[in-house]
Amino acid sequence: MSSYLLRRLLLIIPTLFGIMLINFAVVQIVPGGPVEQMIAQMTGTAIESTARFSGNAEGESLENFNIEDLSKSESKYRGSQGLDPDIIKEIEIMYGMDKPAHQRFFKMIKDYIVFDFGESFFRDQKVISLVIDKLPVSISLGLWTTILVYLISIPLGIRKAIKDGSKFDIVTSTIVTIGYAIPNFLFAVILIVFFAGGRFYDIFPLRGLVSENFEELNFLSQIKDYFWHLTLPLIAMLVSGFAGLTFLTKNSFLDQINQQYVMTARAKGLTERKVLYGHVFRNAMLIVIAGFPSAFIGILFSSSLFIEVIFSLDGLGLLGYEAALTRDYPVIFATLYFFSLLGLVMGIIGDFMYSVIDPRIDFESRN
Repeated sequence: MSSYLLRRLLLIIPTLFGIMLINFAVVQIVPGGPVEQMIAQMTGTAIESTARFSGNAEGESLENFNIEDLSKSESKYRGSQGLDPDIIKEIEIMYGMDKPAHQRFFKMIKDYIVFDFGESFFRDQKVISLVIDKLPVSISLGLWTTILVYLISIPLGIRKAIKDGSKFDIVTSTIVTIGYAIPNFLFAVILIVFFAGGRFYDIFPLRGLVSENFEELNFLSQIKDYFWHLTLPLIAMLVSGFAGLTFLTKNSFLDQINQQYVMTARAKGLTERKVLYGHVFRNAMLIVIAGFPSAFIGILFSSSLFIEVIFSLDGLGLLGYEAALTRDYPVIFATLYFFSLLGLVMGIIGDFMYSVIDPRIDFESRN
């Protein structure tokens, strides 16, 4: 197993390189880059934009720029007609867009190897600081949602497998399917209307992960306040999150229950509980546990996006969304690098969990 894990770890390098290369190439052909964003702001509100974005990497400044000095010129950037070419050149230098694409890519990779993600174009803050600031929100949503999904789905799926075809199975399948069909953002809006002062009750807070006076509370009150703010977002994510895992657990158990070794165990006089949890559970849970890393990544980095927006939770999903809108390349590529690296590592952890749960699985023996 150790040599297999080593190979998988080494494989992260070319895989991560390929992911970054493909996305970097795609971004280069997408219109509306940071230079165009700056030009749009200057031509729309020149004085405010100049004051906000004055200064660049070379120590040059746009402070002396005068709207009256604009001259007609041809440029590769849309909306740049009327801007002095020297001003456009300064903007390119400020964002590092004056260098060829391949030079910018390899410089980015070199910096990312040592986790130097640079500084955001439009937030005047280092990217690593931004990510660290947003992590608590996304980790809270992703971790608690994943844990609750597994705590609900596995027992429910096992029960449905045991009661396959019964009234309980049919009713729960109907409820789970309806929940799965409702988008989590739509259910979030319904929860706000009913329980967050929308129209009926004002029980839960509408925004933020904690209250403004959180630091003044004692430890138990802080825990209560923390989960009080998380209640509605977690419910919104849970409703559509546990359907797939519930049916996966049920089908895995049904497949194992019909195996010959289960019939043999029953013939030996073992109790049904011993058969289910002593023999069937370990085999049926392999596929479920193997999906834990991907489930966590999916919930952490994609499912929580709309929830963060609706409940005003300033997490990584919202950060990435805003960065994509403003073409904040350092934030976009840094979050992509971080998410991809975490996803690859979690995949390796999933394989390791396979072998821990069932020692019969030997990845090194595969051809």
